[in-house]
Amino acid sequence: MTGAHGTCNVPRMAQPSADLIRGVPLFSDLDDKTVERLAGEFVERHFDEGVAIATEGADGLNFFIVASGEAAVTVKGNPVGSLGPGSSFGEVALVDKLARSATVTATSPMVAYALPIWSFRPFIEQRPDLAWKLLQALADLLRAAQSR
Repeated sequence: MTGAHGTCNVPRMAQPSADLIRGVPLFSDLDDKTVERLAGEFVERHFDEGVAIATEGADGLNFFIVASGEAAVTVKGNPVGSLGPGSSFGEVALVDKLARSATVTATSPMVAYALPIWSFRPFIEQRPDLAWKLLQALADLLRAAQSR
C-alpha cells in the first residue's frame, strides 16, 4: 500500500503447504486452485507442551492439521491415541455443532493450522463429493469409538 507518507508492507500470513492439506484424506483429491484457496482460510497456531488444544465437552470452532509436534488424545481421561505431523482433528464438532468428543493436549511444542467453522462449513457445503468423504471419515471415527 502506498500513500503520501510512504509504503506499508503487510506480511503474508503463514499458510499450510499443499502437501500438508492433501495429506488429509478429506482434501486429498482437491485440485491446485482449490487447495490454494483453502490454504488461505487456515490460521497458523502455536501451542506449548501441556496446552489443551481441544477440550472434551467444550465447543469446537476449528478443524486442525498438525504441521509439527505431537499431541495426546484422551476421552474421559483415558488415552485413545496420539497425533503428529500430518494428523488432523476437530471435524466432528464442526459438523454437529456440539461439544468436542475428545481432549487433544500438546505433548511437545506444536504448530498446527486451524480452519474455523465459518470457513469449513461453507467449503464442505459447496462440494458434495467432500461432504460424502466427510461422512465416511465420521463413520470410521464412530466405529473406532464403538470398538473401545
